[in-house]
Amino acid sequence: MDEESQAVQPRDQSCWAALPDVCLRRVFWWLGDRDRSRAALVCRKWNQMMYSADLWRHRTITFSGRPSRVHASEFESALWYVKKFGRYLEHLEIKFLNPYNAVLTKKFQVTMRGLLSCLGKDNHRLKSLSVQHLELDRPVWRNGIRGSLIKSLSCFLRRAGRQLDHLSLKGARLTVEQGCAVLGSLSCSRGGESLVSRLNIEDYFSRHLAVYSSPQFSKTMATFRSLVSLSLNYNCVSDELLDGLCENNARTLWTINIKCHVHDPHGQVIWGMSWARLARRASNLKVNFFFERVMKHERLARVLLQEIPVRGLSLRSCYFSDPDWSMRPTLTDLLPTFRHTLQKLTFEFNNNHESLDEELCFLVSSCRKLFYFKIWAFLDVRFVERILKSQEEGQCSLRTLKVRIYTNRYETNDEDRTLREIHRKYRKLIDSELNYFVIAYPMM
Repeated sequence: MDEESQAVQPRDQSCWAALPDVCLRRVFWWLGDRDRSRAALVCRKWNQMMYSADLWRHRTITFSGRPSRVHASEFESALWYVKKFGRYLEHLEIKFLNPYNAVLTKKFQVTMRGLLSCLGKDNHRLKSLSVQHLELDRPVWRNGIRGSLIKSLSCFLRRAGRQLDHLSLKGARLTVEQGCAVLGSLSCSRGGESLVSRLNIEDYFSRHLAVYSSPQFSKTMATFRSLVSLSLNYNCVSDELLDGLCENNARTLWTINIKCHVHDPHGQVIWGMSWARLARRASNLKVNFFFERVMKHERLARVLLQEIPVRGLSLRSCYFSDPDWSMRPTLTDLLPTFRHTLQKLTFEFNNNHESLDEELCFLVSSCRKLFYFKIWAFLDVRFVERILKSQEEGQCSLRTLKVRIYTNRYETNDEDRTLREIHRKYRKLIDSELNYFVIAYPMM
């Protein structure tokens, strides 16, 4: 073999040249857009691989809300890629992070108009669309820009409503009229009905709005006929909404996620019979509540009616110091009502003025279906040992235990030492059964 043949042979027998298509597609799957574009220039086979539908079914497009040279071309490149490969998209997530000024919101609106127009014409596969945290009630969104973006989104949903299965507009912050108009677009292509099965409209409306009193909202929600999962705020919940869900979605409805924020109006009166009727018709229904800075027992009792099949409960961001506030009635009187259905519990609160170890241990052991327990609070270190002992004795069946023990001291050496001893004592149990995270944390 001469020297010229020896020089050519390694190139001809390159392992990359003989790589099967399924492996090559996997390599391309891990590459970013810029690297994919460069790889597509290597040869004809690699260029063809660039157009594999598998590479473009899932897409997350992130726009930076601050001017930067690094992000200067992201608006143009996003539109170019959607024009080039948008017909393959099945799951699309769009993020616009903290817009800095009206110039950037205008640029985003123009890009979205082109992007959604392109998808509306060429794509017939899109099943999932997520456009979250736009916060359109902020001053940085001028009225004209906001109106144009809402119009583009409504036009797209009218076209894509036939195949769309999952829609998330979490954090859009619209007025009731604007929000209902956008949601109503989904039913325009199906004779007044929408077949979206998963709908997330948490923080969809602006704060302080009593959406539950709007007949327009109840009428709009009545167009949804196949909901499996619904996420919304408690200021949207009313007897009319529950009756509509019972009438139109009882056969399919499995999960309702409800956020209750301290700044949202939640003084409406909802009858327990409305919840009972929905729970009876939707036999598989489970309801998850997420309370943000809502801790007073009187307020919680108005929301957490005993007829609700509560599966998950989260009480968070409650670090205020109020000597008149007590968590004890909630733990001893209210939450045990749901001991037969509760599966997930998350607590984050400041109980520096009262000890709640006994009440918490009793609640965990009484909820026999509880598998997830997370708590950030002032606790005795031995609280963890008591929970692990209950788990060992079969009194509870946790799979996840996450505890942050607040202390009033800067140093946590003593607590850390005790926690290490507890971990050694129950290491076999923890390793075999638990997703375990426990830490002592100075809360000064």
